Amino acid sequence: MRILVTGAAGFIGSHYVRRRLAAGTEVTVLDALTYAGNRANLPDDHARLTFVHGDICDRPTVETLVSDCDAIVHFAAESHVDRSVGSGTAFVRTNVLGTQVLLEAAVAGRVRKVVHVSTDEVYGTIDHGSWTESSPLLPNSPYAASKAGSDLIARAYSRTHGLDVSITRCSNNYGPYQHPEKLIPRFVTNLLEGIPVPLYGDGGNTREWLHVDDHCRAIDLVLEGGQAGAIYNIGGQAMSNLRLTERILELCGCGPSMIRYVADRLGHDRRYSVDDNRIREDLGWAPTIAFDDGLAETVAWYRSNHQWWAPLRESPAPAQTTPPLPIH
Repeated sequence: MRILVTGAAGFIGSHYVRRRLAAGTEVTVLDALTYAGNRANLPDDHARLTFVHGDICDRPTVETLVSDCDAIVHFAAESHVDRSVGSGTAFVRTNVLGTQVLLEAAVAGRVRKVVHVSTDEVYGTIDHGSWTESSPLLPNSPYAASKAGSDLIARAYSRTHGLDVSITRCSNNYGPYQHPEKLIPRFVTNLLEGIPVPLYGDGGNTREWLHVDDHCRAIDLVLEGGQAGAIYNIGGQAMSNLRLTERILELCGCGPSMIRYVADRLGHDRRYSVDDNRIREDLGWAPTIAFDDGLAETVAWYRSNHQWWAPLRESPAPAQTTPPLPIH
């Protein structure tokens, strides 16, 4: 089987590709190599890996790649909430239009299976309890709205064209190779350089955290056994941003004086929580990496890999990193 993996030079996608290569799978990667994509995240030369530098909105390129694959795992997305607050243009273009271009090609190419990788942020915020897969989509950031739009596109292609698409909605991921604009690597790399960490509001915003390897295992289970048209929530360890910050400070040998409370982000969701009983009961998934262990290993990785993250901190990129392409 050959799998097309979009956005696979990014954080989660590159972990997934390495997992599939280790399992003996033929993999084609499509990635635009924007600021969040790093070719060094993938093997330089692997017999079963084909890398294509291209844009998910470039219809001829996408159609050519889809025609040669059996299944698609779709990671390609603009994903940083703060950047989407500054400008949502790239998010709508890549996340909504890019998904439509990909699924149109999948229908024409009669692809056997598509996994569309989404996020729990499409649900908005929840004061108590947990979202199920049938909860309404109430996104509050341009990023989350663009991902909700892509989810609806995926649902439409499943219902209209009979395309076998499953959607995953995962909680926050962490682990090695995550871009230092994200919370955990940003705070860790700040502290390693003796810089205080910026904590939004009162630090009471709560998220669920899942190690990237547990997420990739869940995606594989959905690829292999997920129902057509089904949605699968993938949860993690719930924790306030303040408590997470305190744990990072401890692991970096720093005290609370390194916290700088800053004005809260516009539209900042207070609490996320997903009910992931469906993927646990139907596909037998459960996380295997305890959060404390995974976080300690992640901090150790950033401590040992300064040469990987330092250039990324020094060269911030604008939200729009690729020029518009004509859609044929």
